[in-house]
Amino acid sequence: MTVYVHSVSMTKFGNSENTSLKDLMLTASREALDEARDIKIDAVFVGNYMGGSLVNQEILGAIVANDLGLGHIPTAKLEGACASGGIALRQGVLSILSGEYESVLVVGVEKMKHAPTATVTQFINSAMDQTTNERYAGLTFPGFFGVVANRYFYETGANKSHLAKVALKNRENALHNPLAQFQKPATLEEIINARIITDPLGLFDCSPITDGAAAVVLSRKPSDIKILASAQASGPTMMQDAIDLLSLPAIRISGQQAYEKAGVGPDDIDVVEIHDCFSMTEMLAIEELGFFPKLEGWLAIEQGKTRVNGEKPVNTSGGLLSRGHPIGATGVAQFYQLVHQLRGDAPNQLEKQPRLALAQNLGGTGSYSVVHILERV
Repeated sequence: MTVYVHSVSMTKFGNSENTSLKDLMLTASREALDEARDIKIDAVFVGNYMGGSLVNQEILGAIVANDLGLGHIPTAKLEGACASGGIALRQGVLSILSGEYESVLVVGVEKMKHAPTATVTQFINSAMDQTTNERYAGLTFPGFFGVVANRYFYETGANKSHLAKVALKNRENALHNPLAQFQKPATLEEIINARIITDPLGLFDCSPITDGAAAVVLSRKPSDIKILASAQASGPTMMQDAIDLLSLPAIRISGQQAYEKAGVGPDDIDVVEIHDCFSMTEMLAIEELGFFPKLEGWLAIEQGKTRVNGEKPVNTSGGLLSRGHPIGATGVAQFYQLVHQLRGDAPNQLEKQPRLALAQNLGGTGSYSVVHILERV
């Protein structure tokens, strides 16, 4: 059995000051259903991380079913930190492959901008193991990836300018994406000299706090885009458990499983959306997914190989760094960009219309990774 993508939708990412989490979710869902036209939805899967803690709103799946008149169909919310959207997509795929449903709606949503940064940071940190000495030492997500970046610099010839080139590439891509959070140009010098968040990561090296939603309709009924593979893996939940600080095994393993299921390899992939929660994370992910050799991702960045016109275009949407990172919506938004790339009408559309696309969504400091491979039929 094959699972096909029938529609994708996405709200503008950024500050939705006068729009509730519910309205963001319903807007994206309604647009996806309108595009899918005659598809009857059998179930709803919602990717969300902080609806309960930041907005005091749960039962998101039931709200979608009731408010959109979908009837008494089953619904569920999936939580996997920043991989919540990717995991919701995967559950939608599996539910169709199992034969239980013919068609499902998957929506990812998060509302974060209304809360103080300290509050958001506190809740995001719940995606780290809270029983360990790392919590009491004050380790945060920027702290984790800052340590990783310093180690990467020590092991390779990379430096802060290579991180800045990742951030600059994604900012330049976001300038052409009308739904991206950041559309103000930046220069390499601005990025390198920006306010330090944690050494060596500056402001542009860290993904922002964002409101937004995205939705996808999946079905066993044929369409122009099919899902070749859906894979998920877990990894260490603590820095002290990492065998190699410069490896995120969940990304590597989920990628290998997806390639095996799809019967393709890294060289076959035409366009990629990667979970660049930090500029350092994108550099590691392009190595773990086999696009470039271990400890040589920085050279690919330096040579422009991940730019829109490069040999392996990465984050043509602007990525988390500049398209924005509404946590529960991020994995679903990656589908939005890739489906439009495959259809030939995406922001930063590749000159040669791609056939194969890969989405990689990360949760925690490598606790979860979900990889999907899509094909233009």
